[in-house]
Amino acid sequence: MMKLEINNKYSNQLPADPDETVGTRQVTNTAFSYVRPTVPSNPQLIHFSEETAALIGISETEAASPEFTNVFSGKELIEGTRPYAMSYSGHQFGNWAGQLGDGRAIVLTEITTNNTNYTLQLKGAGPTPYSRRADGMAVLRSSIREHLCSEAMFHLNVPTTRSLSLMLTGDQVLRDVMYDGHAEYEKGAVVCRVAPSFIRFGNFELFASQNDIPNLKKLADFTIENYYPQIKGDDKSRYVALFETVANATRQMIVHWQRVGFVHGVMNTDNMSILGLTIDYGPYGWLEDYNPDWTPNTTDRENRRYRFGNQPQIALWNLYQLANALYPLIDEAAPLEAILQSYQDKYEVDYNTMMNEKLGLTSTQNNNEDLIGLLSQNLLLHETDMTIFFRNLGKIEQNDSEEMAFEKVSESFYNLEKISTETKEIWLYWFTQYLLKVREHNVSDIERANKMNKVNPKYVLRNYMAQLAIDSAEKGDYSLLYELHELLKNPYDDQHSSEKWFAKRPDWARQKIGSSMLSCSS
Repeated sequence: MMKLEINNKYSNQLPADPDETVGTRQVTNTAFSYVRPTVPSNPQLIHFSEETAALIGISETEAASPEFTNVFSGKELIEGTRPYAMSYSGHQFGNWAGQLGDGRAIVLTEITTNNTNYTLQLKGAGPTPYSRRADGMAVLRSSIREHLCSEAMFHLNVPTTRSLSLMLTGDQVLRDVMYDGHAEYEKGAVVCRVAPSFIRFGNFELFASQNDIPNLKKLADFTIENYYPQIKGDDKSRYVALFETVANATRQMIVHWQRVGFVHGVMNTDNMSILGLTIDYGPYGWLEDYNPDWTPNTTDRENRRYRFGNQPQIALWNLYQLANALYPLIDEAAPLEAILQSYQDKYEVDYNTMMNEKLGLTSTQNNNEDLIGLLSQNLLLHETDMTIFFRNLGKIEQNDSEEMAFEKVSESFYNLEKISTETKEIWLYWFTQYLLKVREHNVSDIERANKMNKVNPKYVLRNYMAQLAIDSAEKGDYSLLYELHELLKNPYDDQHSSEKWFAKRPDWARQKIGSSMLSCSS
């Protein structure tokens, strides 16, 4: 039997919805609503993460048991627990959306292991009071994407929620993949997500929008006490410090996203973690060709609000909304405004430091910003795979000529034979400047390459890779899912048996649904 230390801090310390009916409704003065997961007809474990299981104190033997399948599919409840859906609001695509909440996520319980709090949450476990017009279910394809990406991001050293398990429910779910009126039944699935907390910017926005200051204060106090206990002082200074800590964590998360070429796709305020974690993996993607204007989200294809290059500014915009929500507790704008301005300044410093690391240089060298700026322009001259370019940049040696350096990154160019003479000359000029910096840095080629290979991944979860795993899984073959899960545990290592995954996006994936842009149901 699994033995988990249940604590339920959130549901014990914050206000519960007195109405326990499941029907969609408006809820006020409430942090959460009690709700039971929908019982699946025939749950089946497809895959679990041994690492995440160990993190919360579950052995591989326990994870292989029927009890594990029943609990983490929602079929059975853990003794002493009362599952619930969190209530929050938020801004979606820049517009106030009112009440949102966990529409297809249900917290099973909170636990303590090794003096750390974890929240265990099922995604796709059925309707809640916040499901609006949806059914609260999830399908296999979106669940595979979430399960693989959560673990892949962790091993890329990007702050993220984790995924414990992936289950089939045995039930069919009706979905319109591209919102074009062609709905079809798909296999239902449930993922168990794990994080210290799933509190979002939107939790604070909800109470502020309802002018429920007592509960806003309770939520802020709860967050500080349980997740930022280092924050001390009187109430006003503590709430300012809370905002500053969240802003710093958010900024650091975004720098990591930009480092690995990750695009979230739905940076609504209700998808922003108060802990600076990447949460809610929907229509995400990695840059294939370097394109700051790319978004993986079909819903965002016109305005491209959540495009790769705009993520730092969207995070700042979202922090403005959090500042507005916290303002009633502080009643003074100046300290919040100072933190928001500081975000901008610190981000520029952090970004340049990160880019210097990707280039194998140091931020103490002069005028690296110019080199970085030129590189960003050059990457737009011809379709260039971001992951392969930066990884192969580590192969360049101090004594290489500009032509040799260009040759070493040429694998990253799509349609290499179509690169114009003018474009190549521009690249050769950049390599002239880069090689001067490399020589000036005076670090051995091996040492520089080793450092670069720790920040420039060789393997990322490209959309076409996830889609291949989905296509196989929908036929009952999970071998590719298992293969990718293992591959992405070591994204910075040369894995010689997996060289096929260190490759540019194939042509067939450019327009294929699931391999290029995705919908919010993906």
